[in-house]
Amino acid sequence: MAELVQYYGTGRRKSAVARVFLRPGSGEFKVNGKGFEEYFVTEAQRQSAKSPLVLTETIATFNVVANVSGGGVNGQADAVKMGLARALQEFNAELRGKMKAEGFMTRDARMKERKKYGQKGARKRFQFSKR
Repeated sequence: MAELVQYYGTGRRKSAVARVFLRPGSGEFKVNGKGFEEYFVTEAQRQSAKSPLVLTETIATFNVVANVSGGGVNGQADAVKMGLARALQEFNAELRGKMKAEGFMTRDARMKERKKYGQKGARKRFQFSKR
């Protein structure tokens, strides 16, 4: 049997994790077994997730299969974006400079701050009473 050619990239954003597989094909895009437009409802999410393919002009040359878990849909879209960028870099290392300039190769480190003991939340305190 012929070996399957695919390129893999992991993307993370907040608590969302995306495992992205690029396979040579006609431009089909599936996320968690659903169609791309069905999974990412808003146009902003679609643009964010597809932006590495648009930048490198490789939309019609790859089929994309993404498995996403955790977080919300916006975080998942950004995780797919990073996973796509890393998979494209694995396909062709010369694309890295172009994607790095757009900020696709940088992990966004902003996370939810933890709740502290003796407080209501991460920053909010219980009401203070002088008397």
